[in-house]
Amino acid sequence: MLSLRDHQTPPTVQQNEIQMTPNPPLPYVTDQSALESLCHTLRQSSRLALDTEFVGEDTFIPRLELIQVATATTAAVIDFPAVQAGGSLDVFWELICDAKIEKIVHAGRQDLDLFAIHAGQIPKPFFDTQIAAAMVGYGAQVAYANLVQRLHGTKLAKAHTFTNWSARPLSDDQIAYALEDVEFLLSIHTHLQDRLRTLGRSEWVSEEFARLEAAVGEKSREPQERYQRIRGWDTLKPKGAAVLRELAAWREAEARRRNVPRGRVMRDEVLLQLARHPPKSINDLRGLRGVHSSEIDRQGGQLLSIIASALALPSSAWPEVPSERKPDPESTGIVELLQAVLKACAAEEGIAPTMLATSADLQALVEAKQNRRALNVPILHGWRRQLAGELILQVLDGAITIGVDRTSGALRMTSGRPSNVST
Repeated sequence: MLSLRDHQTPPTVQQNEIQMTPNPPLPYVTDQSALESLCHTLRQSSRLALDTEFVGEDTFIPRLELIQVATATTAAVIDFPAVQAGGSLDVFWELICDAKIEKIVHAGRQDLDLFAIHAGQIPKPFFDTQIAAAMVGYGAQVAYANLVQRLHGTKLAKAHTFTNWSARPLSDDQIAYALEDVEFLLSIHTHLQDRLRTLGRSEWVSEEFARLEAAVGEKSREPQERYQRIRGWDTLKPKGAAVLRELAAWREAEARRRNVPRGRVMRDEVLLQLARHPPKSINDLRGLRGVHSSEIDRQGGQLLSIIASALALPSSAWPEVPSERKPDPESTGIVELLQAVLKACAAEEGIAPTMLATSADLQALVEAKQNRRALNVPILHGWRRQLAGELILQVLDGAITIGVDRTSGALRMTSGRPSNVST
C-alpha cells in the first residue's frame, strides 16, 4: 500500500545543482476526471479502506469535506466539495456500494451515516476494526492510533487533530495526515481477521456488524425517540414526557429542513421547560427565557398546537418514564455480584466487560427477574448469551454457587444450590 513516507521531503540535493527536485505530488483528487480514474484503480481490489473528515458544528447533516481511501497499492484523498462543485461523485458511491468489495472502517458509525445519506444506502459489506478489536482483547472503543502503535510500532502525529477541514487550500501536511487514517487499516483488518478465526469469534463480529447496520438504518425512524436523549427527560411526569416527545420530534424535522444544528432551533433545556410548564398562549411563550422572539413569530402557533395535541393524548399514548426510586440494597448487592461474575467471564475470554453488559443492563435484569417481567437486553441474545448470559441467568436462579478460591482469590462457580452455609 502507498506509504506516507513516500511523500516526505526527498534528500537534500547538492548545493551546486541549479534546480531543486520538487516533492512528488500527493494523491489529492479534486475533479471528476481524476475521481473516475481513481475509482477504476480501486475496483481492482476486493478490499477498500475508508475514512472521512467532516464538519458538523453548523449544520444538521455534517458537511462532508474529505474522503480517504486506500487499497494495498493505492491511497488517495478525495476533496468532496471540489469534486461535487465541478461534477458528480456517482461513480464513487457506486464503488463503495459494490457488494463484491469489502469496506474497512474504524469506529465507522458516523462514516456509514454520511455514506448512507450521500450514496442512498449503507455500503455493504463493511468491517469495523474498532468493534473487531474489542472482540479479540484490545479493549472496548480502542482508538485507531493506539491500534497502529500496538500492531505496527508507529506513533501517529496529532498535529492536525483539531484541523478545520472546511478551510482551503489544504497543506501537504494536512493531506498526509488525513492519509494516515487509512494507511494501516488493511493490515489491521488482516490481523484482526486472523485473530477472530483463531478464537472462533468470526460469527460474533458479524452479529455486531449487523447491529451497527441496523442502528444506521433506523436513523430515519429516530425522531419520535429523540426526546430520550434530552438530559432530564426521565424527571418528567408521563404526560410531560409526551409533550417533550412531540416537541423534540418537531425540532428534529425543523432542524433537518433548515439544515441547522438542533440547538439553533431550540435548546434542550427550553424544550424541557415547555414540557414541564406547557404554555397556553403566545404571551406565555414570550415569557420564557431562551425562546427567541423570531422563533415565536415564525413558529409560535405551531408550537402551541403541538403542545395542545400532546396534552390531549390518552394516558395509553404517554411514554413510560423510568421509576425515580433508587434500587433497594438487596438488588444493588445482586448487581454487584453479577458484575463480578461478568468480569470473571470477560477476563477468561480476553474481552472488555462493557462489551457484554452495562451496569444498567444488569440492574434491569435483576428487577425484571424479581418482578417476573420479560426483558430485552443484549446479554440475553446471540454470542453474549452464549458467553455470559446463560451463566448470569443461572446465578439469578440460584443454580450456581459462587465462592472464592482460597489459593488464587479468584471467583469459583459451581453448579447446584447450597443447602447450608458454613464457615
